Amino acid sequence: MKDDNSDISRRQVVGGAGLGLAAVASVSASSRGEAAPAPIDGLVDPASKYPKPPFASQSQPWPGLAGKMEPKPDHGETSYRGSGRLAGRKALITGGDSGMGRAAAIAFAREGADVAINYLPDEEPDALEVIALIKAAGRKAVAIPGDLRDEAFCKQLVETAVQKLGGLDILVSNAARQQTHASILDISSENFDWTMKTNIYAPFWIIKAALPHLKPGSSIIGTTSEQATDPSEDLYDYAQTKAATTNYVRSLAKQLAPKGIRVNGVAPGPIWTPLQVSGGATQEKLVKFGGMTPLKRPGQPVELAGIYVQLASNQGSYATGQVYGAAGGAGMP
Repeated sequence: MKDDNSDISRRQVVGGAGLGLAAVASVSASSRGEAAPAPIDGLVDPASKYPKPPFASQSQPWPGLAGKMEPKPDHGETSYRGSGRLAGRKALITGGDSGMGRAAAIAFAREGADVAINYLPDEEPDALEVIALIKAAGRKAVAIPGDLRDEAFCKQLVETAVQKLGGLDILVSNAARQQTHASILDISSENFDWTMKTNIYAPFWIIKAALPHLKPGSSIIGTTSEQATDPSEDLYDYAQTKAATTNYVRSLAKQLAPKGIRVNGVAPGPIWTPLQVSGGATQEKLVKFGGMTPLKRPGQPVELAGIYVQLASNQGSYATGQVYGAAGGAGMP
């Protein structure tokens, strides 16, 4: 991968990431003509922090690119500041090109971890930006494109990550397929299988391949959803897979606790990601996306980054079998 594929320079990223020095971040932002990020201890109204609906109607072919969304999602590119909580750790993140996977990749790197990301080849433009951001944080970045519906690839994904990172102790199973269908009659067996293979089979294959490499203190994190407990009528197949994710988190946590390996889940509500503009929501829902929550807006991926960091770090050592929600006041994990 070439570093020059991203328009984010090393100076800009490091200035935005910082190490808790608000003055440095302020100078960096000012030099770019942007508003300086608020001080770490400053109060920010969560209801007005990010864009609210109505949003412009927009559509992309699956799997969609964050870089083409309007407005573009915030993954923490200029706002997330690390504090060394994952120094020396080695992470593999599926779906690391956009959404919560991208936010976790940026945060992990700025907390001191080396990071490998998996993504579909069509998502290469987004992935190149993430690779540049990880490298700009001074960490090793590994890009591993491929389709998780292939069991052989899932096994190879883990082996490649272990080889290039020099080990593995954080696994984030985040990649997912979400498509809206008004009726179960509209879902073909092929599409049902696509969702199941991506959302259920792939984590099964990847976790099995990763376990021999995980030592006590390692962490597995699954991305589930509020859909697991409050499913929408038009996400019949996707919602099932998120209920399955929630359950494998709780089951596997009990199984692996004696080995010192923690397993947890993150359950977002409506988050502004390419899933929504590439068939995951109807245009009617997209325009109003997130407006039904008490905060009256969708969440941004960066707003979950700290949850992934906490669950991956030693600071979360007593958390296993837990599902952490972030849904703007609606839903539950």
